[in-house]
Amino acid sequence: MRLLLDTQLLLWAAGQSARLSQAARTLLDDERNELLFSAASLWEVAIKHALGRADFRVQPRVLRHGLLNNGYSELAVTSADAVAIDMLPPIHKDPFDRLLLAQSATQAALLVTADPVVAQYPGPVRLV
Repeated sequence: MRLLLDTQLLLWAAGQSARLSQAARTLLDDERNELLFSAASLWEVAIKHALGRADFRVQPRVLRHGLLNNGYSELAVTSADAVAIDMLPPIHKDPFDRLLLAQSATQAALLVTADPVVAQYPGPVRLV
C-alpha cells in the first residue's frame, strides 16, 4: 500500500518516534508499504522553520535527506493535485493539509494522519 504521511507524522517518524501511535508504527514498519512524503510537507517545514516555530526546528534539507536515506519516496506536487483541492469539502482550512488530501486522492495513496480533523475527510485517509 502507498502511504502518504502528513507533515506531523513525518516529523515524528524522523525525530520523535516515541510520539507515534502503535497503529502508525505498525504501518510504517510493514515492509509491504511504500512510504511517501510530499514536497508540500517540506515546503511547510521550510516556511515554519524560517518563522522560528518551536515545533519545526528541523532543517528542511536534513529532513529530506534523512527521509530519502530511510527508504521514503518523494511525491511531487502536480497541477492535478492543485486543482483537486476545489473538490474537497470545507472541513479544514490548512492549505498544506488540503494539498496532502488532494494528493492522496489523485496519486492513489492513503494519507496517514494523527489529526482527527483531517481524518474527517472522505476518501483515502486514515487516523493513526
